[in-house]
Amino acid sequence: MVYFTTRLPHPLRGLLLLIPLLLSTGLANLTLFLLPFLKLLPSTLLHNLSSLIAGTLVYRFIQNIFTTINGAEITFSGDTPIQNESAIVISNHVAWSDFYLVQAAADKANMGGHTRYLAKAALRWVPFLGDWTRDRTELERVFKGIREYRWKTWLVSFSEGSRFTPKKYLESRLWCETNNKPQPEYLLYPRTRGFIATVKYLRKAPHVKAVYDLTLAYQGGDEFQRAPTMWETVAVPRLSLTREQGGKGYRFHVHVRRFPIEELPGDAAGLAKWLEQRWIEKGRWLEARRLRWASVDVLRKADGIFGGMGRVADADSRL
Repeated sequence: MVYFTTRLPHPLRGLLLLIPLLLSTGLANLTLFLLPFLKLLPSTLLHNLSSLIAGTLVYRFIQNIFTTINGAEITFSGDTPIQNESAIVISNHVAWSDFYLVQAAADKANMGGHTRYLAKAALRWVPFLGDWTRDRTELERVFKGIREYRWKTWLVSFSEGSRFTPKKYLESRLWCETNNKPQPEYLLYPRTRGFIATVKYLRKAPHVKAVYDLTLAYQGGDEFQRAPTMWETVAVPRLSLTREQGGKGYRFHVHVRRFPIEELPGDAAGLAKWLEQRWIEKGRWLEARRLRWASVDVLRKADGIFGGMGRVADADSRL
């Protein structure tokens, strides 16, 4: 199938891959819509069924299109996620393709079907994504199952509240200058309110052991932090092959850091400062990654060495 679809024009190829994706998503949404009506079933069983549906009909299917069929190679560095560990997960937000990188990290922890996303209201249409809640009652409702029934969960939030754009970066810089805050490189200043509420509620859950801090890095051609569009992730093959090899030349990298939840500050001000420090360190790491990729590209072009495609790699094989 991979060989066949790579020979088709991108618009036709995208449609052929998008149709089964939409069908599986529609079936998953219908199933999830019907699950709450099965009130005779235990809530934990319903949660596990929804996780199974998410992990098979939606997440796994989408991920295979991106990596196996379209040849995206995702590399990793940093800490190794602990198997089956429930956690709070924070990440920078660059593009739609962030989803693939986060899911690849979750798969390493055997939590691919157990990811749940705290997202802005504009993303309500995306299967299995929630939206940010603002009041205590709603937060209690959302977190009750995790805290009281010990549901396995990777609860993911993009702490910047929005995708990075040059316009939003300028707005973030102006806000930081006005409020005497440090502006991290390649990032927006993080919004702390949702993170504080999440830690406050879920640190009471004995099985939620850690906060995972994911830093997502991209390169498209010679442009750092350029990610593919949503359409490219579905329609375009050879995403990680170099242009010399007939590909798009994208790099996808996840840097993972694990922090035991008991080591986080106990008060709101301390948690806000903790999150701010993570973002400063993210910015420094991203700049180091940019310089590393730039220097590697110079050597590769000089030596005529190019990378591979289509897998999730533990070693940073494309550097």
